[in-house]
Amino acid sequence: MGDNPSRSASTSAGGSGVTARHTRSAGNGLSPTPPDDSYGNRPPLGGGSALPKKARFSMETGFKALSTAAGAMVLVIILAIAIFLISKAIPALNANNASFLTSKEWFPNETEPRFGIAALAFGTVLSSVLALLIAVPIALGIALFLSHYAPKRLATPLGFTIDLLAAVPSVVFGLWGRDVFRIPVQDFSVWLNKYFSWIPLFGGDGPFGRSIMLGSLVLAIMVLPIVTSLSREVFQQTPPMNEEAALALGATKWEMIRTSVLPYGKPGVLAAVMLGLGRALGETIALALTLGITFGISFNLIQSGGNSIAANIANSFGEANATGRGALIASGLVLFAITLVVNMIARAIIYRRREFRDSAA
Repeated sequence: MGDNPSRSASTSAGGSGVTARHTRSAGNGLSPTPPDDSYGNRPPLGGGSALPKKARFSMETGFKALSTAAGAMVLVIILAIAIFLISKAIPALNANNASFLTSKEWFPNETEPRFGIAALAFGTVLSSVLALLIAVPIALGIALFLSHYAPKRLATPLGFTIDLLAAVPSVVFGLWGRDVFRIPVQDFSVWLNKYFSWIPLFGGDGPFGRSIMLGSLVLAIMVLPIVTSLSREVFQQTPPMNEEAALALGATKWEMIRTSVLPYGKPGVLAAVMLGLGRALGETIALALTLGITFGISFNLIQSGGNSIAANIANSFGEANATGRGALIASGLVLFAITLVVNMIARAIIYRRREFRDSAA
């Protein structure tokens, strides 16, 4: 056999066809001209003109438009709520004879209305923060137990039970807190007042029972399943390589959690806490049934009293006149602003933590 193998000239063996094809490809480097189709039409040459033109209305375009509209709808709804609250609150604020932001009085139904948001905003923030201080450590402990300590046959039903706890209506928590939980809290308040009355938080001469402590404990129980479920999901997303590396270096299980799981899950845990805070700030019926409904600013936790913006709206809306309803709507506007600011701060912290973690990685 020589350097150039012989080719068959028979068309059945591909002789002339093969020879012609190789001759065309070996010419000036151009691709062969495609043959005409059965109707005598020659298809377009290669290149951009050969690609199919993009459809003007495709599924991708429709999905993008739908997603953009859904995202914009959130802003539209928030703006609509703000416009509604402001428009309904302006007449009552114009008729108010006291400082709305600093006054502790609440007499919007009088001939000369006098009302302020100071006491209500203080009670709302105090009860919510106290509820988080109680619920967050317990929720994180439960989440770590379910994700890293409990066997799967125990973690699965226990986690399902905690998720069901989040579905209990708030009125059920409120009725339970008022009719069942109030007596143990009252006895505990008497004990605190007897031995720790020198602390302003537990001072006073009574009565005890429907207080900030009772409302905060009920709120803590309501917030607990939300923070627990989200924190558990975050802890379970920790990369196994991080945990295995810490254990391979000789760390104990707690040291592995402290150095690998908790730092990785900080943004998610913070988001869970902020979501729980939003639930606590907006809670209505549970606090309306467990607080003493007074208008004042006091750090005493066990003496009967306390109030919140949402609870005051629930208790006063039915008996309010036009100015009173406007005053309640104005207080709702303040609650709306507080919740919005808290969520914006939480978002900023989460993004900052995420950028720091990504840059460190």
